[in-house]
Amino acid sequence: MTGQTCRTAFVTGATGYIGGQLVEELASRGWAVKALTRSRRKAEGQLWSHRIAEGSEPGAGQVAVLEADLSDAAGLAEAMRGADAAWFLVHSMAGGSDFAREDREMAQAFAEAAETAGVRRIVYLGGLHPEEKDTAALSDHLASRVEVGEILLGSSVPTAALQAGVVVGNGSESFTMLRHLSERLPGAVGPSWISNEITPISIRDVLFFLRAAADLPPETSRTFDIGSPDTMPYSQMLRVYAQECLSVPRIAGTAPVLTQGIAAWGIAFMTPVNRRMTEPLIGSLVHDTVVKERDLEGLVGTPDGGLQSLREAIRLAVEGVDTGRWMRTVRRVGGAVALTALAGSLLTDPDSRWYRSLRKPAWQPPGLAFPVVWTALYADIALVSALVIADAQEEGDDDAARLYATRLAGNLVLNAAWSGLFFRARRPWLAVGGAALLAVSSADLVRLAARSAPERGVILAPYAGWTAFATVLSGAIARLNRRR
Repeated sequence: MTGQTCRTAFVTGATGYIGGQLVEELASRGWAVKALTRSRRKAEGQLWSHRIAEGSEPGAGQVAVLEADLSDAAGLAEAMRGADAAWFLVHSMAGGSDFAREDREMAQAFAEAAETAGVRRIVYLGGLHPEEKDTAALSDHLASRVEVGEILLGSSVPTAALQAGVVVGNGSESFTMLRHLSERLPGAVGPSWISNEITPISIRDVLFFLRAAADLPPETSRTFDIGSPDTMPYSQMLRVYAQECLSVPRIAGTAPVLTQGIAAWGIAFMTPVNRRMTEPLIGSLVHDTVVKERDLEGLVGTPDGGLQSLREAIRLAVEGVDTGRWMRTVRRVGGAVALTALAGSLLTDPDSRWYRSLRKPAWQPPGLAFPVVWTALYADIALVSALVIADAQEEGDDDAARLYATRLAGNLVLNAAWSGLFFRARRPWLAVGGAALLAVSSADLVRLAARSAPERGVILAPYAGWTAFATVLSGAIARLNRRR
């Protein structure tokens, strides 16, 4: 900002992970920032909320919160008027075929508005991808990112289209996925793409390049690759995280039978990242996404101390983060479930003379099926419950974590109590009531798990189904033995 007292920035995606930090970065350096958002209430919860100014014309170091439709070029131009540089940091994350059209329309409206408003520079953040001749084979979401960059570069406004890979920082969806896969899986078996080469980049360095790109000379309008000094397979990134943050190593391998869809489903189940996000994130990993040139570094330099390595970026990202929460939660939940399984096993006596003398329906499964099914169900309960509780705590929702833990505790008590009522008290009709309560409680756990992630509800559903079946079976045995 040499020779200028104040410049005006126009930032879209201002409440997103990168956009929110860029707004603070620019404002802290004296820019007057116009922050575009769909929700003023969400803006008031940002780290830059203390800078919010009244009205639509901010002063140096202030932020004006604006609400406008990104597909409305005329409205955007009015909001953008007076801006020296404009940052395009939004992407539609919708599924189906609509997201590419939405991205295209937003980019076209943004480019038209920037031309009308007299903006001197557009800065865009897209994704690293293979050589141009291969773009037809890109994932839909990555191809859309490329198309947006081409639309902005096709405008009359000088544009710097930055292309980055996995962004490493606390709050980045890419890093959240990496972190939790590494923490929660002793080993990862994924499609062949986990062996693809990737150049990650720290959030600190992304912000540096986004800000510095505004100072490029007007004759410069092109794409730029940005990334850390490291390039490695995604599987190696999992190992590096484990080496830096965990006490045990992680292994990773490939399985060609796993599709992107299956992988997206599994990641949504195991991590706090929902499937709407996992699919495009995987889409950015199914090709080698490496830095092919570092021209921007030659034009604007690098941050003080140089670019951060992956290890440095990870260490910065986990400052203040509880990386041991998952293992503590697994031990506590797993211990409670294991005690329930032990209690149920000790109370169950299928070899007693009383039980063998009971009449049983012809459709009752063979005795060997019960320990096999219950072992699988106990493992299911422990895993899903640990995921639900840990994610609620990750999000700071202690009430949701306590609610689920309380409901789980009640369910485990009912689980063990059924064996006592049936095998020890020898009260089949009381056992029917206990089984019914257990089935209702299990269905409630499924509901709460599905609220955390639909995939978790699906995985826990067999438990509710089995307890409902156990209720019916208990009722049938009680009816066949009314006089016992």
